[in-house]
Amino acid sequence: MTVLIVEDERTMARELGIFLHQQSFVCTVARTAREASEQLADNGFDFVLLDLGLPGGDGLDVLAEAKQNDSTAAFIILTARGSVEDRIRGLELGADDYLAKPFSLPELLARMHAITRRRFGLNKPLVACGEFELDVQNRRLLHQHQEVSLSVKEFDVLSYLVLHRNRVLTRLQLTEHIWGNLPESGFDSNYIDAHIKNLRKKLGQYADVTWLETVRGLGYRAVLPK
Repeated sequence: MTVLIVEDERTMARELGIFLHQQSFVCTVARTAREASEQLADNGFDFVLLDLGLPGGDGLDVLAEAKQNDSTAAFIILTARGSVEDRIRGLELGADDYLAKPFSLPELLARMHAITRRRFGLNKPLVACGEFELDVQNRRLLHQHQEVSLSVKEFDVLSYLVLHRNRVLTRLQLTEHIWGNLPESGFDSNYIDAHIKNLRKKLGQYADVTWLETVRGLGYRAVLPK
């Protein structure tokens, strides 16, 4: 998943980026309110980690603008400003969670997982997909309790399709989710086609995968019961 880290303190931004990269998130950093607004206007993110005290503006104003522009990102406010008023305003503007600095990186990750579960209606730790089970938090695919070996990117493609079950996702949407915000000239739909081909081959050794469907001229879809 993609994350926009809005943080002007370079050490903090670097620590967050390294930690989340180790958890297979794709991160972009914005250090000012203007950079954050531009990133949110131009690109889609799964998460935004938002500091409030930013050069050139207030993080709450960035949040308000993003919500006015119908951003679908999940916002977690990360700030040393711990006043109840700031917390209430942030949540009222549409923030999904709030962490006061200093905070634990594992706790941040746990909250991101909790938001993902709420957002996609995951009431159980394992998500059924055909005869397989997807363990999103621990990044594993299981068949009859046996782990199916997938590369990092193969898991990212599959999990994104399964979480957005029955929704057609274009090759560009999938590419941006996995590699981040690529320049248009760097987009190659073959990236996704190759991963889908590999997934079908690997999963097909265990069970039927006709639910992993190609939508001609558009992209791919995981056709699964809700």
